[in-house]
Amino acid sequence: MTDARPILWTPSAARAEATRMAAFIRWLEADRGLTFADYNALWDWSVRDLDAFWQAIWDFFDLQASTQAQAVLTERKMPGAVWFPGAALNFADQMLRQAEKTPDATALIVQSESFGRSEMTWGTLRQAVANVAQHLSEMGVGQGDRVVAVLPNTETALIACLATISLGAVWSLCAPDMGHVAILDRFRQIEPKALIVQDGYVHAGKTVDRRDVLETIRAGLPTLKAAIYVPVVGDLPDGAVAWDALLQGDATYASTQVPFDHPVWVVYSSGTTGNPKPIVHGHGGILIEGAKQALHQDIGPGDRFCWLTSSGWIMWNAQFVAIGQGATVALFDGAPNHPDLMEVWRFAARERLSYFGAGAAFFTTCQKAGLAPGAEVDLSALRSIGATGSPLTSDGYEWVYGQVKSDVWLAPISGGTDLCGAFVGGNPMMPVRAGEMQCRFLGNAVRAFDEAGDALIGQVGELVCTEPLPSMPLYFWGDEDGSRLISSYYDTYPGIWRHGDWIEITPEGGSVIYGRSDATINRKGLRMGSAEIYQAVEGLDAVMDSLVVDLEFLGRESFMPLFVVPAPGVAVDEALKARINDAIRNAVSARFVPNEIVEIAEVPRTLSGKKLEVPVKKLLLGGDPTRVVNRDAMANPDSFDTFIAYATKRENT
Repeated sequence: MTDARPILWTPSAARAEATRMAAFIRWLEADRGLTFADYNALWDWSVRDLDAFWQAIWDFFDLQASTQAQAVLTERKMPGAVWFPGAALNFADQMLRQAEKTPDATALIVQSESFGRSEMTWGTLRQAVANVAQHLSEMGVGQGDRVVAVLPNTETALIACLATISLGAVWSLCAPDMGHVAILDRFRQIEPKALIVQDGYVHAGKTVDRRDVLETIRAGLPTLKAAIYVPVVGDLPDGAVAWDALLQGDATYASTQVPFDHPVWVVYSSGTTGNPKPIVHGHGGILIEGAKQALHQDIGPGDRFCWLTSSGWIMWNAQFVAIGQGATVALFDGAPNHPDLMEVWRFAARERLSYFGAGAAFFTTCQKAGLAPGAEVDLSALRSIGATGSPLTSDGYEWVYGQVKSDVWLAPISGGTDLCGAFVGGNPMMPVRAGEMQCRFLGNAVRAFDEAGDALIGQVGELVCTEPLPSMPLYFWGDEDGSRLISSYYDTYPGIWRHGDWIEITPEGGSVIYGRSDATINRKGLRMGSAEIYQAVEGLDAVMDSLVVDLEFLGRESFMPLFVVPAPGVAVDEALKARINDAIRNAVSARFVPNEIVEIAEVPRTLSGKKLEVPVKKLLLGGDPTRVVNRDAMANPDSFDTFIAYATKRENT
């Protein structure tokens, strides 16, 4: 679909051979007698011989089970695949193995607006997990019970999570800035026994008091037997236990051994429309997928890793990829733009991060602000940069290499909450091309399908996965007959996972994500995701942000409005509209010039930063404003009022 994209970075031979991917390839030859002509040949083997590949991952990373599996995969189908039957293990055991090797080394670094900076060793982390687990057990929490939390991205959440999991209980987490309706919509479904919360926090220099909201949440969860509080703004409420009390003691770490497919945690779909889907992942599936992902992120002991994430985003869970490899994980709990956008880059420099990841929107914001972090702070330790959440444009890639660091491996990933992993992303042994992810992940049988279910190369199609993965959802909580699971992923191509993204697989095996396929633009038969339009429009200095939807009506031509947020002091006048249209015409196609350009103050987004294209589309197609979006799951709920007014105006004209 596109010409070959320019190469922006190529690893030196020494760097390529020092990667964990190279070590895995050497191990496959030495231990299994397998050699491959190139990465694509390795990938092809990994998606054909699933048993051999996933056993190789298990063995290479020395994953542990107290009872060995009887097989790797039975029932090779979707949904319903059965992985490593008979194995008994616990996810938390693997996360804490580094404590046995280097108990005095730093496991966690925490930079928090609420608490300042702190560090925690591996030995201290393991002791904290053991103590909290013992106290939770004394409160009646046991295997299969649910422990839920409303906590920021600090060590408290990680300790509580591992303690819960070590008991065989099931963890679930929401971010403290979420509305109480959104939190209750999630937690009520899984009937928790214990709740762990922080009563307030500091964000952008301001103290946020959440006590009233938390009392509403407590009252709305009738199954609770225990409430545990981290006090920041007030005293303990009646009937609550202080978090610090759970940290006391000298318990010996021990874990409950559970089956490979025992629930480890419940995460949720974005919940922007309808009731959030409570996605259940398993101990073993998350463990082995995270180990494999370490190959694609090139993470190991000695790394200093940070992903700029809210505790309500799946990238919070993805931090366990680094923890499981014995890396030091740096947690950033605060406003990334306070006192200015350089704050995170100063943090990266101070902590000598070797790997830094963030949502693509963060890098785009830095680019728009004219930041040049590489010229302002010392990023000499930084070896790798990750991005996800939305497609990173070619301009974003070029900004990283021009203004952050020229010799850095930029490796965006694309996957999702659904599988707690990525379908496509990086390979540290390969060149980086502008706007393109380097490869399909090992074990992930990713294809681009047309409407008939035929695979496409060099053309945009539906992102599908044609073989099962260990970390795919076990089920949705409460979905007794599996109907919600099937309708979410398997009803378009029976037996094949449809992810809901537009993807192009290049002839070389790279990939480009074009946006959500359910927000498709179809102009006179030519389909396209929104990402290419955003790249053209937001490439203009006069435009800070934008949102586009295609309003198709049966028997009518489509109507495509484009909503733009202008830069400060810029008017959305006819001259700017002409520039925008020219940019789309030149970069995309004249077919995708919008019918109307509308000025807005901000683009509505989910709590994880994704543009709310589908709810806006449903609204403008006549949907009920109270039903098309869950405002409590929005980062900026008031922004939706602009679109309600626009929809009303359209109806009256």
